[in-house]
Amino acid sequence: MHPILKLLVQRIALGLLLLLAASVLIFVGTTVLPGDVAQNILGQGATPQALENLRQQLGMNDPAHVRYFNWLGGVLQGDLGTALTNGQDIATSMGQRLGNTLFLAFWAAVVSVPLAIGLGLIAVRYRNRWPDKVISTITLATVSVPEFLLGYIAIFILSVQFRALPSLAMINESMSLGEQLYAISLPVLVLVLTVLGHMMRMTRAAILNVMQSAYIETAELKGLAPFTIIYRHAFPNAIAPVVNVVMLNLAYLVVGVVVVEVVFVYPGMGQYLVDHVAKRDVPVVQACGLVFAAVYIGMNIIADVVSILANPRLRHPK
Repeated sequence: MHPILKLLVQRIALGLLLLLAASVLIFVGTTVLPGDVAQNILGQGATPQALENLRQQLGMNDPAHVRYFNWLGGVLQGDLGTALTNGQDIATSMGQRLGNTLFLAFWAAVVSVPLAIGLGLIAVRYRNRWPDKVISTITLATVSVPEFLLGYIAIFILSVQFRALPSLAMINESMSLGEQLYAISLPVLVLVLTVLGHMMRMTRAAILNVMQSAYIETAELKGLAPFTIIYRHAFPNAIAPVVNVVMLNLAYLVVGVVVVEVVFVYPGMGQYLVDHVAKRDVPVVQACGLVFAAVYIGMNIIADVVSILANPRLRHPK
């Protein structure tokens, strides 16, 4: 087998094992949650017989390992189960929500990735000078502030004080693309500020590490412009760690938007998860957790694959 293909197969197999382990953790975590699902569904006035009948119907009296394998078997067949609170198919209900979350994450990535790489290149070009210090200080400050606080600050300044952007990010299929982008402008801004610092600082560190190489000194002695040396010679050889941190932050844009979606009442996966956690709708929580885990592991696999293809030393580890 070709070495590259072998490495790809190994990464994918490891990702599947991690996803299986994540499914076990998700199931165990939702199983040990306090409270009674049947009691939450039927209410406080339910009779003991009604509660027992519902537990039997939901399979709650079965051993934990039986319930896990029944759930896992359904997932492998594309059946994520049925929501306990409204009886709707989870996969169908989740489809639109997942699309909204990906829509939000996509536009946040479109803004944040080029901006982070560009700021990283500028910081390297003016290393230890005022542009570098200003960029590093601002990005460090945005990384240090929690997303929910950034969200409330953005709402107060841009929605309450200046009335420039909507405080609620409500979108639907009847809206045009421009209207949808205007509606999600504030959550996109918050997500960009949240992930920008990590990507910029990693880009700066990776390029500075490459700048110590002998071929960079040769390019400087040839009289090439500093910025040309950075983006034509140093940046391509620092792409592997940059790709890794970009992919991790892209995964965070999908998985970590729960708080941002709740702050802006955005109809995405995060809001869907929080709503059903409050109702202790275990099948929905399990399905959302599994989807988030799959996205995160998938992004890490893509990062590994891109790094392998971009770095000859990873393609030939021996």
